[in-house]
Amino acid sequence: MMILSQGSSIGDDSQPPRPNIIFIFTDDHCTQALGAYGSRMNTTPNLDRIATEGMRFDNCFVTNGICAPSRAVVLTGLHSHLNGQRVNGPAFDGAQVTLPKLLRESGYQTAIVGKWHLRSAPTGFDHHDVLIGQGPYYNPTMIRNGTRHAHVGYTTDIITDKAIKFMSRRDTDRPFMLMYQHKAPHRNWQPGPDHLDMYADETMPEPDTLLDDYSGRGSASTRQTMTIARDLSRHDLKLDPPRNLTEEQLERWNAAYGPRNELFEQRQLEGEDLVRWKYQRYVKDYLRCVASVDDNIGRILDYLDQEGLSGNTVVIYSSDQGWYLGEHGWYDKRWMYEESLRTPLLVRWPGVVDPGSSSDDLCQNLDFAPTILDMAGLEPPASMQGESLVPILEGDSPDDWRDSIYYHYYENPGAHTVPRHEGVRNSRYKLIHFYRIGEWELYDLDRDPDEMRNVHGDPAYSDVLVEMKLELQRLRQFYRLPPLADDDPFPQLDEEAKSPRSRQTLEQDQR
Repeated sequence: MMILSQGSSIGDDSQPPRPNIIFIFTDDHCTQALGAYGSRMNTTPNLDRIATEGMRFDNCFVTNGICAPSRAVVLTGLHSHLNGQRVNGPAFDGAQVTLPKLLRESGYQTAIVGKWHLRSAPTGFDHHDVLIGQGPYYNPTMIRNGTRHAHVGYTTDIITDKAIKFMSRRDTDRPFMLMYQHKAPHRNWQPGPDHLDMYADETMPEPDTLLDDYSGRGSASTRQTMTIARDLSRHDLKLDPPRNLTEEQLERWNAAYGPRNELFEQRQLEGEDLVRWKYQRYVKDYLRCVASVDDNIGRILDYLDQEGLSGNTVVIYSSDQGWYLGEHGWYDKRWMYEESLRTPLLVRWPGVVDPGSSSDDLCQNLDFAPTILDMAGLEPPASMQGESLVPILEGDSPDDWRDSIYYHYYENPGAHTVPRHEGVRNSRYKLIHFYRIGEWELYDLDRDPDEMRNVHGDPAYSDVLVEMKLELQRLRQFYRLPPLADDDPFPQLDEEAKSPRSRQTLEQDQR
């Protein structure tokens, strides 16, 4: 049931108009590749503009660092075990209470454009125009309100075209909430035609842990298939071109990558030299994709200015999780280590948020739905597990704000073979439990920010360990976690995924 906050009403001319809300969401964009967070490698002037004109959250974390589960958390304000989306694959249960449904019931015009990646048909939206599944970087087929449409062009540009088109045709008598969601910079990092040569003559700085041998931790970090050294494919490295390009697109692609690939083949690199070449190729392509995203976010901000909408439009930027840019020798996400646990969060709210402000309060994507509802003058449902960030945005951090966060990764067996784990993080310490293999890791983030030395067995940290285990148990109870299924080879949700209903794809649901 939708509840209006005190002082809010529908159609009450005595109240200030409720703000429009644009929620910008990218896939796998880490803070290491964002200027506002101090990137050493790239610039993001348009994203930085959101930070300069709003608030940057320096301690925003995800609850389950993988695509579909993260999106389900944003929609529901619930941890994965309650919203049903513990892993990629099964269709999202669109019958449950979600952010767009509550906003639409309260009078908002709601839309989602871009990446959906939840298999079931979007619910709660007046308009949707979404990629099918992961979607390609070039020439996507998208589903607009139930009908498939093929497109020619770069997907990041096309998604932005559609976002602007929605805003230009919106119902001007209603506030709108637009979820503007990009595929980029997800693997396999195919740059747009305007950025194919970007960074070609530059050498990107390497992370200190690029050649990590994992000797300071347990066995968990060795049980993965996501190393730059071994696991990047020829398509990832652009040694083979994408398969779905037009003749003109392929010609431009080959003109950019052909000479570089010939030089690589001639050099016959081995060992650490080969790892370093792969790192440079990979990270430059990732950053080229980020550049396209930043350019297109600039188009959105410019549109708001041109149409006189900026003053009453909240702009929120985040990503479904962080990402490894060579830290620990990795690409991908999933782990509770900092690079993938942490996600960017930038919020511009004219007249409410002090420009250029920042917060170091611990927050999570669990908080996004309650926050957006609060911005719209709605009382978040008591069932939602997140907290509204509005008091922090208003410059009044609550005294009783959380001092720890809970994380749980479920997808094993699964891609990259990362073991299942749960954990707790506070402002200084992080405890991780790899419960299927019976291992614990404890990190002192003040002394060891790169998480290279597991101090779980260090007597000097025995009191800390007790406190962190107690906090983990408290959070498990607080968030209503079921007992760990150590002997269950598959998540319980996987059984549901075998049913005819949950196997339905987005396309099937639209028929």
